[in-house]
Amino acid sequence: MNASSKHVDGDRMAAGCNAAEDNLKITRRNLLKLAGMGVATIAGGSVPISSMSAEAPPTGAATAVPASKVMLHVNGAQREISVDTRTTLLDALREHMHLTGTKKGCDHGQCGACTVIVDGRRINSCLTLAVMHQGSYVITIEGLGTPARLHPMQAAFIKHDGFQCGYCTPGQVCSAVAVLDEIKAGIPSHVSTDLLASPRPTNMEMRERMSGNICRCGAYSNIAEAMTEVAGGQA
Repeated sequence: MNASSKHVDGDRMAAGCNAAEDNLKITRRNLLKLAGMGVATIAGGSVPISSMSAEAPPTGAATAVPASKVMLHVNGAQREISVDTRTTLLDALREHMHLTGTKKGCDHGQCGACTVIVDGRRINSCLTLAVMHQGSYVITIEGLGTPARLHPMQAAFIKHDGFQCGYCTPGQVCSAVAVLDEIKAGIPSHVSTDLLASPRPTNMEMRERMSGNICRCGAYSNIAEAMTEVAGGQA
């Protein structure tokens, strides 16, 4: 092969490479066109959607709801219910047992409207699951007293006007009853001056212990007066 033929072959190879490079050049407009064609192809059913994922979820498959039977002693009566394991004690009382005296306020444990007494201790029923209290003894506002036979704390709330709108009152009353039991049992609080001495039902002591129960109407002083009267009657 002479020099002139090599030169011709080299020119041909260069021309071919330039043509290949021109074919590889994709403008932004062409790229968008190609993307649109791909979406239209998938939407038209040419490419099955399921083939684009590793595993397609089964169609029409029913999701089982985890449920459990719970037995509770509520207001002196044994109650057995079947609930979703995610059901709070508050919703179990209200929705399953229809004890609507216990109120749902913030549903985040910040207002105290849902306070009930469980195994002698007051708790926010919105923060605990029903399945966590298998066999527990629960007292709600309905179990403290009846209109014909009021609990002393209920009667004191009425006497001292310890409520206005009344929405927080069931939680306030349940909490107040438990607070006096805590003081009587010698359980100290953050304001107890001597952790080894028996606390006294002072105004400061009771206000501190009741601080988790919010009253938007501002009946705090009347609530404290009602509690002071009941505490005096228990002495």
